[in-house]
Amino acid sequence: MYFSFLGLYRNLPEADVAVHSGDFTMNGSEEEAIDFMNWFCNLPYNHKIFICGNHDDCLYGANIEGLDSNVHYLCNSGVEIDGVTFYGVPMFMRDCISEKQLFNYRQIPSNTNVLITHTPPFGILDYDDSNNYGSEELLSIVSAKNPRLHLFGHIHRQHGILKRAQTIFSNGAVLSAHYSILHAPNVLNLPLTKK
Repeated sequence: MYFSFLGLYRNLPEADVAVHSGDFTMNGSEEEAIDFMNWFCNLPYNHKIFICGNHDDCLYGANIEGLDSNVHYLCNSGVEIDGVTFYGVPMFMRDCISEKQLFNYRQIPSNTNVLITHTPPFGILDYDDSNNYGSEELLSIVSAKNPRLHLFGHIHRQHGILKRAQTIFSNGAVLSAHYSILHAPNVLNLPLTKK
């Protein structure tokens, strides 16, 4: 099974499942979010999954209805597709400045095969401006639960893929730090056998 992580990209690779790990709006407006969802729903993939990033605050607390049955909005929730369990944790700033984000990380199920967050784990594809911007709590949880894939974005200068222990990490930020360079979406192969 193949997964790709994309932004508003025109020449998309073939995949069974497309995953967007947040920041699909620039200014966080509802109009941008609706434009994204219309675009995303029309992509020619068997399944499409998305979560919110720190730019997507207009969806805080939203109950999104009317999506096609093969489009999944994950907000501290999961979905199973072909025996593979996906779980998504968004990055809303209101949660980040409170203890709620740590609570959200602690709720990640142990049977998660593919973890989708906007925030990277500390020390993994999270370095920019002489700092690691990832979450130490998230790193601890990922290390304990060992998902096969951990997909995230947020730090634009760290687009890429890295394998550590049993987990493949993917920073799928397709735009550069200045939103001027478009990287190709990451494409990963995940066998259909369960964890």
